[in-house]
Amino acid sequence: MARTHGTATGNSTDADGPRDLGLRDRAGRLALLPLRIFLGITFLYAGLDKLTDSQFLAAEGMGSIGDQMYGVRDSSAVPGLVDLALNSPESFGYALALGEVAVGLATLVGLFARVAALGGALISLSLWLTVSWQIQPYYYGNDLIYLMAWLPLALAGASVLSVDARIAERRRRRA
Repeated sequence: MARTHGTATGNSTDADGPRDLGLRDRAGRLALLPLRIFLGITFLYAGLDKLTDSQFLAAEGMGSIGDQMYGVRDSSAVPGLVDLALNSPESFGYALALGEVAVGLATLVGLFARVAALGGALISLSLWLTVSWQIQPYYYGNDLIYLMAWLPLALAGASVLSVDARIAERRRRRA
């Protein structure tokens, strides 16, 4: 049987067409899953690493959040943001670490996935504008890349293998 092409959507019109569309649809819905897993694990790990590093959570000293913030203050795109963090470096360090843990966990399980991705994007943006801003050329700094990686998840959410998808499915069943 000859395959006919050229429909308005560009899809095949033979017997295999709907099956092909089903595979493409499933593949499309799964496309962001590897990114979601990577970002979730990375942010969870980053947050836990900070929380378990007593040197990081100090106001001063080698490897402390305070020392790092003083080191980037003058080269930051937004020194006022760094100054704000320097008002209480320990509190800022805890907030950053707990934010990363919350974003990582929520992303992995797909709970409020768009909100979590927005949180991840905001953390990455703030790190890019402060810690990574002076890195030249810009593409050597990883915070900008993380910011861009969060954006598709902020737009699309977690449509498969997520708490959000289960909640949406329950709502559809009730309606």
